[in-house]
Amino acid sequence: MPGTIAVWDLPLRMTHWSLAVAVPLAWLTANIFDTVHEIAGYVALALVAFRVAWGFAGSYHARFASFLRQPAIVLRYIWRLIARGRTGRYLGHNPAGAAMAVALLLLTAVSCISGWMQITERWFGVDWVEQLHTWSSHAVLVLAVVHVLGVLLMCALQRENLVMAMITGRKRAPR
Repeated sequence: MPGTIAVWDLPLRMTHWSLAVAVPLAWLTANIFDTVHEIAGYVALALVAFRVAWGFAGSYHARFASFLRQPAIVLRYIWRLIARGRTGRYLGHNPAGAAMAVALLLLTAVSCISGWMQITERWFGVDWVEQLHTWSSHAVLVLAVVHVLGVLLMCALQRENLVMAMITGRKRAPR
């Protein structure tokens, strides 16, 4: 497409959208459809493992080294967004988006691993494991909603369709 540049590679986009299906599916089927819940959880865990590996071996914008920022930079970015409504444009993840990506990956891993632990002989019925699974699962869903709201906010502020960019892999080229 003229005037655009490739940013998000296919493996990253497939992982992103697959997690966007697997995580809510696991959450919605908890205590209702156990088999679906477990399969969705295992799929989510495999996707997180792949995304972590891809964060080291993937294309430039998929690599953690290209987008992870120090906490002070993330906080300054969020402060500027709140105070001024301006943030600057990033071709890949902005600092808040990068922090959210890491938080979602970590919490999804905690949720999946604690869910798996609950069905093992060693950890079955252990209260803190059940609580960890419940709270981390709810937290993943809350962060996912915040993530979607943040994307929509950035779409409006930057006048750029970031959802379409995550579908096509392409963003408007820098001027």
